[in-house]
Amino acid sequence: MHHSGIKIDRLVLVYILILKQKAMKTITRILMLFTVVLFGACLGEEGPMGPSGEDGINIVGTVYEINGNFTSANDYSLYYKFPQNLVDGDIVMVYVLWEQVSNGKGGMLDVWRALPQTTFLSGGALQYNFDYTVGDVKVYLDGDIDRTTLPSADTNNQIFRIAVIPADLAINKSIDLNNLSAVMGSMKLSPGQIKNVSAVAPTLTK
Repeated sequence: MHHSGIKIDRLVLVYILILKQKAMKTITRILMLFTVVLFGACLGEEGPMGPSGEDGINIVGTVYEINGNFTSANDYSLYYKFPQNLVDGDIVMVYVLWEQVSNGKGGMLDVWRALPQTTFLSGGALQYNFDYTVGDVKVYLDGDIDRTTLPSADTNNQIFRIAVIPADLAINKSIDLNNLSAVMGSMKLSPGQIKNVSAVAPTLTK
């Protein structure tokens, strides 16, 4: 009788273990089903696709070339409005085609100088200068000379390049901002990427 009792106890234990395993499987399945239902309810239906955004205009890291005449009609100034306002910290530099010199191989080299630049004539000092805001740039003639007496060589067909320089390059002390070639190199721009633009009448008082 003693040995028979041991066998019965073992059978009961095995039966209990089987019931526990079945119960655990049932609970696990219930939890999985509940999770799927809850997840589906949270997702809901997919909403409509939003409208596509407009392509932005990035003028940072750009060089413009402007050619114009300084006259009394435009108050001896050339004005250009940027297609988009500058970002805080970005700066503008303007360079004038000062002269052309021989390259020693039968060709000519352009000499660009950063503004302001001053030349002394018989009637006084003439300065090419500029100013800018976040939205525009103006190149103008200054000095103590009577501008109505200036020769056409100093007023007509004057060529300038306007560089919009990103803030991180502007504060880089290793870049000579007075050197147009160095500035274009830092912005990875080639001469073919310079944009030719036209001067327009100013829309605001400087």
